[in-house]
Amino acid sequence: MKKKVLLGMSGGVDSSVAALLLLDMGYNVTGVTMKLKSEFDCENGGCCSLDDIDDARRVCYKLNIEHIVVNFSREFEELVVEDFINEYKEGKTPNPCIKCNQKIKFDKLLQRAKSLGFDYISTGHYASIEFNKNLKRFVLKKSKSNKDQSYVLYGMTQDQLKQTLMPIGSWQKSEIREIAKKKGLLIADKPDSQDICFVKDNYKNFIKKNTTKTIKGNFIDEKGNILGTHNGIVNYTVGQRRSLNISLGKRMFVININAKKNEITLGEYQEQFKKNLIVKKLNFINFDKLQHPMKLKTKIRYQRNENNAVISPLKNGRVLVEFFEHQKSPAPGQAAVFYDGDFVVGGGIITKAF
Repeated sequence: MKKKVLLGMSGGVDSSVAALLLLDMGYNVTGVTMKLKSEFDCENGGCCSLDDIDDARRVCYKLNIEHIVVNFSREFEELVVEDFINEYKEGKTPNPCIKCNQKIKFDKLLQRAKSLGFDYISTGHYASIEFNKNLKRFVLKKSKSNKDQSYVLYGMTQDQLKQTLMPIGSWQKSEIREIAKKKGLLIADKPDSQDICFVKDNYKNFIKKNTTKTIKGNFIDEKGNILGTHNGIVNYTVGQRRSLNISLGKRMFVININAKKNEITLGEYQEQFKKNLIVKKLNFINFDKLQHPMKLKTKIRYQRNENNAVISPLKNGRVLVEFFEHQKSPAPGQAAVFYDGDFVVGGGIITKAF
């Protein structure tokens, strides 16, 4: 009997071609589109728009597979959107895609798939899952594509990896589009989705609409000297240079945000660079817990390259990351993800950079 796969379909080319590849592998595929926002928001674009749902449904019809829609709007609002807003209010720079993967796609969707009798879930992520016989564990491998998404998947557990298929991980984006064209899929040239699917214009306006009135505070330098007044910490991120609305006769950058004191530290270009991080909320894939220092490549932003570092265990489930070279604007709230060659060892959330 064919194994049953519940494939997350956004209406885009990646998940659509994933359906084709899974069918070629002999799986019994059902497409599922997750409705993550209210009816009003879905009608006005953004994530899970009605057009996207229709695109996914049309692909499933063409491939002669079933398509269903599941409503995770309440869970998405509570676990992803509210977290995103709260993180900015605390002066952090969150990555909602990571939170969505952890809390929705590989948690809520997997639970729903199990309850419906599916053997696996699947996604159109650019990464691969393998079983390592030596480790006796499932491992997560980077894609060779320049669209590699392994960074946002570091939080996957062994149970989730075991029950997830990622069929497009070894393909280039251009090859995925070519497959879609050859199969006559109308979404072959559909543009990629935006970075933050639930933010229609920019994150600052989104947060202002969804939070209480922001409170002005002080811009300071690293010595604590007051430089001017900021317009509320939700308007700023570590590394920001533009729209500071302060003139100091030289280029200045946000190098730290202290939400408790409502202060933002500004510094010159070179003051952005830090060499060490404290990381918490860790998840390791190749082992359960870091027992000793390890030299690993570490990535601190989705669009950044990995760099050499030593990671060492600390008390209270934290890790110290010591880079060989200074890194530009590591931001609390972003993820630090650890790599051994092409494989994701694990990762966590940056809490401090120094």
